[in-house]
Amino acid sequence: MEQHVELWNRCLSIVKDNVGESMYSTWFTPIVPLSYSDNKFVVQVPSQFFYEYIEEQFAYLLRQAINRVVGQETQLLYRIMIDHSNTNNGTTTLPTANTPAQQNIPTNEPVNTPFTSIEKTTFDPQLNRNYNFTNYIEGVSNRLARCAGLNIAEQPGRSIFNPIFIWGASAVGKTHLANAIGLAVKENYPEKRVLYVSANLFQMQYTDAVSKNQSNDFLAFYQSIDVLIIDDVQELAGKTKTQNTFFHIFNHLHQTGKQLIMCCDREPSKLEGMEDRLLSRFKWGLVVEVEKPDFNLRKAILKYKTYKDGIVMPEDVIDYIAENVTSSVRDLEGVLISLLAHSTLMNAEINIQLAQKIVGNVVETPTIEKEDITVDKICNIVCQYYSLPLEAINSKSRERKIAEARQVAMYLARTYTNTSLSVIGQSMGNRDHTTVLYACRTVQNQMDVDTTFKARIHTLETQIQQK
Repeated sequence: MEQHVELWNRCLSIVKDNVGESMYSTWFTPIVPLSYSDNKFVVQVPSQFFYEYIEEQFAYLLRQAINRVVGQETQLLYRIMIDHSNTNNGTTTLPTANTPAQQNIPTNEPVNTPFTSIEKTTFDPQLNRNYNFTNYIEGVSNRLARCAGLNIAEQPGRSIFNPIFIWGASAVGKTHLANAIGLAVKENYPEKRVLYVSANLFQMQYTDAVSKNQSNDFLAFYQSIDVLIIDDVQELAGKTKTQNTFFHIFNHLHQTGKQLIMCCDREPSKLEGMEDRLLSRFKWGLVVEVEKPDFNLRKAILKYKTYKDGIVMPEDVIDYIAENVTSSVRDLEGVLISLLAHSTLMNAEINIQLAQKIVGNVVETPTIEKEDITVDKICNIVCQYYSLPLEAINSKSRERKIAEARQVAMYLARTYTNTSLSVIGQSMGNRDHTTVLYACRTVQNQMDVDTTFKARIHTLETQIQQK
């Protein structure tokens, strides 16, 4: 076995321990190691889209595997197969965004630490350059939001769309649009300080600032931003002190003509655990929904992505995917890349039969509507699973098993019913909405790090959908 192949297989063994089997098969099996010399490790991937997804989701994991197996000075390069008529050798080579010189290895300091960046004339805006207006395809579901975003990019802070509050379901393109606005502003006004930050990171930075007695530095940094983009605003719910600080930052930026862009998974009127004075300010400018893409937009997105990747896909396959994958842009991308991966692995023709197989495996078809599921039904299923009496969830007991069952029931109730957080809390021992929010975050965080716990949740979800 050649050295580069052996080294890559050792890297993959580390990767395989950290991702699921289906994820590994889809994203890592198609990668072909080509060479290793002069601290440059070259691998081949099927398409540009494949490369971008690997970089977005797995760059850090790959960096760690290569550091351990090959060495910290190793540079990872991707070779992408493209149309042979456009190049001499049919490939193009792109580097990883996570090269040794640019490693973004987590430390105890928050990303983009405010207290060290404020004196710098330039700093990393934390924008994803793959999310731009060029590949943000317009449709009925996002036309208003996209037009407003273009207007903001032309005159940030000076348009009537300040603030802009972009809301919608998961994976419909809110983050893409927010990044596109930020990138366009930087292109039009290179001197402006643009920053994209998630609400969760904002909270972490604030907590870190308080613990180090640097609250004033934190406030000063954020008040120096020209265009502030806050994603997943709903994550600030229940965090009173962080909300208070954000309130002052919001006021200062708005009063000084700076642009505020916020993304959320629901409209302001549905946000619970948020101060009224903040909610009122969220409505000062434009509140706009990005809806799930309709058939024409889904088809346009598929055509754009296949054209960009140099892939020829039959019209009936594109139509089939667009008709059957309806929930989000992310699902469209997932089905497309799975289709490409299967075609690459099996050297199979991309046709309607292969598309039907992939769509059937990837897209979940709900078997029950939310209206058919109640909090009581979920509590009964959870108690049966944990072998607990129904009264246990309503009790004040903090016994580990009971506490976990209670938090899981709250998480599932929020996910599978339209019941408000307050009502969910009241139905489980007269607890308030902040307790439910904490329970949901705890369960989600545990699922992210514990595969056994995640499987437990999926088992319960299956039972809920079947009953």
